[in-house]
Parts: sequence; structure tokens; C-alpha cells
Amino acid sequence: MKVLVINAGSSSLKYQLYDMKDESVLAKGRVERIGTESAIVTHEPKDKPGVREVSEILDHVTAVRRVLDLLQHREHGVVGSIAEIEAVGHRVVHGGETFKESVLVDDEVKRSIRDLFDLAPLHNPAALTGINAVEQNMPDVPQAVVFDTAFHQTMPRHAYLYPIPMALYRRHRIRRYGFHGTSHFYVSRRAAELIGRPIEELKMVTCHIGNGSSCAAILGGQSVDTSMGLTPLEGLMMGTRSGDIDPAVVPFVMSKEELTLGEVNSMLNKHSGLLAISGSSGDMREIIEAMEEGDRNAKLAFDMFCYRLRKYVGAYAAAMNGLDAIVFTAGIGENSPHVRKAVCEGLSFLGVKLDEAANFDAAKEARFISAPDSRVKVLVVPTNEELIIARDTYRLVTERKRAGETAAALES
Repeated sequence: MKVLVINAGSSSLKYQLYDMKDESVLAKGRVERIGTESAIVTHEPKDKPGVREVSEILDHVTAVRRVLDLLQHREHGVVGSIAEIEAVGHRVVHGGETFKESVLVDDEVKRSIRDLFDLAPLHNPAALTGINAVEQNMPDVPQAVVFDTAFHQTMPRHAYLYPIPMALYRRHRIRRYGFHGTSHFYVSRRAAELIGRPIEELKMVTCHIGNGSSCAAILGGQSVDTSMGLTPLEGLMMGTRSGDIDPAVVPFVMSKEELTLGEVNSMLNKHSGLLAISGSSGDMREIIEAMEEGDRNAKLAFDMFCYRLRKYVGAYAAAMNGLDAIVFTAGIGENSPHVRKAVCEGLSFLGVKLDEAANFDAAKEARFISAPDSRVKVLVVPTNEELIIARDTYRLVTERKRAGETAAALES
């Protein structure tokens, strides 16, 4: 079975086509600046010349149609016809309390995703737009949705509830949901494989750190706590997001600066974090370059980022009453030995000891970076959220096919 994985944004669409026989990626690409006359389409087929073009793409329906044209293109395509694509999987950021696992798309699922727009106003509408765009281009192809929040639905009530009036939870479902769940799920399983122990026996902190960052406490393979909350703003300091602050800062700043709710929300999400402290960039690579050139603000931003991440790792070790492994993933986690070193050097009391050479090795594969005598294993595991989406989509579609075949056999 060939499965197309789509991640739709408000003005973008990323895709990968998998052959589930061997889970290989046949093609991948993205459409950017959807809604303009100068949209950028990038298509990278396996073992064939790629495509980069600028053209008018005014909506997601047209973007999906262009992707499908490229996938079956005579020179750049990887399938003989679109009929070879038997399923489509989508990433959806927020599943609320409605979705604890991946599901096949139907009208009720689409209504539920729409009902959750308030909890993810930037992401869920875009995901639903992608689902509808595929439906218009491939009306008979089953679609599945995989939720970023689903993996964290195993958190206990004492971890996900906020100490605010319970009426707010009952009426509006205000609670911690967590995000990056697909990534935390994947890297924790891959780490357990490398360690060579059943994941049910392990206490692990996974650190998905990039422009958006989150940690998860994973006990016996289940998420028992995570740093992001009702929205992706809570938790770690990020590229342009503040992470944890005193809630009283919001009304105080609104009063002093005469800001609207929208303006203070923009400040916390788009003008805070590394960008705010460094005064120049929210990109960790640029922060480190500036720091090494003597920029004191960049050094402060770096130190704050690593300090806050280290605090979360320590807190989650306490929450699980122990720690067997720390896993780094995503853009910063996979590519910044400086951040990994700064975080781990402050965790020696837990028995964390890095192998300096392994940490600074530029290898891209999953690997250990802890010293042989480190009591806590430290790993770098490149994330692969798209593969998890493809696997879940394949499983759901296959299960439905088998159920249909069984029902038909019983009727006959």
C-alpha cells in the first residue's frame, strides 16, 4: 500500500509518499505561500530529478492537485497513476479530550476537529482545510488523522489539571494537553530499541527541542507529564515563545503598555523567547554564533534556554522517581551539541555523563552520546513524525478492510 502523508498549514502544505511494503519514502516536498500568485512548489522524488517551481496556487485544493500531478508526472513522478495511492494521513495538532488515538476521517471526525478550533486556532483550521482539499481531489480514498495531543492522553489528572476553579475545566476543558506527541512517541520507542530493554521497564525524558520545544516524562512507554499545556505556549523557552512566566505578567503588561489581548498574545508567541533575550534572533544556530563572537545577550539567551530545559529534566526525573534515559530530538536536539552539553553538565547528580567526542560527532543517525559508565543513557534520535502518521494510517485502513471482508464472508 502507498500512503500519502500531508501536513497542512494555513499557507503551506508538506507531503511525503510512503511505500508501506518497506516504509520507504518515494517522494517528498512542500507547497509554500498558498493563496498567492507566486507560490513555491518543491518536489523531491526518489532517484529522479527534483522540481522547484513558482506558480499561482490560490487555495489548498489547487495545491493538492499540483502535488498529485507531480507524483504521477512522466519525468518526476513515482506512481503510474493516483489510483496507486490507497490512503492519506494527516497531522492534526489538537484532538482535545475527544481523540485519544488516531482515527479514520468521517463527517463526525471533521465536526469534532472544527469544534476544537478555539484550542488551536492556527493549526486545526489548516488541517481541516487539508482534509477537505484531499477529499475534493481523491473522493474515494480513505483518510486518517493523527493527533499531536493523543499520546499525552495517558497523563493522570493530577498532572493535566490546572489549580484553577474546576468549573472552568468542566465548562471549557481548560487543562494541560501537550503537543509533539507523535514525535515523543516515536523517539521513545526508538530509544528503547537502542537501549535493548522493553519500554515498559524504562523511565525516560524525551526532549523535542526546535523553534517549538517540549519535554515529556515517559514512564513505561506512557506519557505521564509534558511541558506544553492548553496551548503550545507553556513550558520551555522557545525560539519566539516565552514558555513559563508568572500569569500576572499578562494583566500587568496589558495595563502598563495599554496592550490589547491580541497584542499581548502576539508578544508572548512571536516576540519572546530566544528572540526577545538575544535581541537579534530566535534561531539557536545564530545565537551560538553570536555567543562565540562575544555577544553577551546571545550568551544570556543560550544560558536561559539550557537552564530551563535542565530544570524540566530534573523535575520529570523526580516525577517518575528515577531516570534511565534522556533523549534529544528535533532541530536543536539533533543538531546542537552545545545545548546538549550545557543541559547534561548540570545533571551529573543524576549520574548523567556525556561522551564528549560522541556528543560533538556530526553523525545523523540515532546514537548514544553518553559515556559507557553513565548511569543515565543519553541519546540523540532523529524524529520521524511522518512515518508514525503513515503507519497509523496504514493500520487503520487495513483494519477496516479486514473488518469489511470478515463481514462480507459472514453474510455469504
